[in-house]
Amino acid sequence: MSGDGTTAEDDPLRTAVWRLRSRACWVDAAALLTPATPEAALQRASLLVERCLYTEAGWEDAEDALRTAEALAHTDDERGAAACERGYLAYAATLFQVRDRADEARAALGRAAALIAPGAPGRPLLDFRRGLIAENLTRSPQAARAAYRRAHAGATAHADPLLLSATWRHLAGLALREGELTEARHGFAESLRIREELGYLVGTAPALVSLADTETEPEASRLREEARRLFRLLGGVPTWLADRLAPPEADAATA
Repeated sequence: MSGDGTTAEDDPLRTAVWRLRSRACWVDAAALLTPATPEAALQRASLLVERCLYTEAGWEDAEDALRTAEALAHTDDERGAAACERGYLAYAATLFQVRDRADEARAALGRAAALIAPGAPGRPLLDFRRGLIAENLTRSPQAARAAYRRAHAGATAHADPLLLSATWRHLAGLALREGELTEARHGFAESLRIREELGYLVGTAPALVSLADTETEPEASRLREEARRLFRLLGGVPTWLADRLAPPEADAATA
């Protein structure tokens, strides 16, 4: 589930789900969906899996929703999409050290790759998630970059702006690690621009912090303060930004 759900042809339910999702209200968004069809069940599971990535909580709810989506999946695309979510949830659990599920994550995404055709709409998201595993679990930046570039091209071809914002961000992160400051700044700026245009508030604070890492003062401090404001507005989400957004006074007091 990577689209923004705000285009003219979207129905009111899809738009309502998007607005709640973008404001970190994943449980409320999921409550609007009745998992009676494969599509609705998968969308609901995707919301609750994403909640885990941003809050480091809600693991059982995500597992339950994912099992429902897997049970309802009948076509290769549906089974592949459910496997992609299964791999993403296992990746998140490993990343946040809830439980080591790295092998499960790789196996699930491998299964998804066998089910989702190379040109299918769900393929770019799968490529992106395989890039995340390569970057953060396997520690293979070259493999990650190749996967992100495939995802970036696919997101462009399928007009998926939210996924495009993610590929810009992660390609920029790799560039920054290699000292390519200009390339990194451009990628982070593009990611931020797209998220602001979409109104994806929950993803805007991380984009602001990343861009700040490439800027000089006073712009860097301005970006971080804006990120801090959004972080507080959303109740401390994403949780993994808390340390990076600690106010200077707090840093000084604990030194």
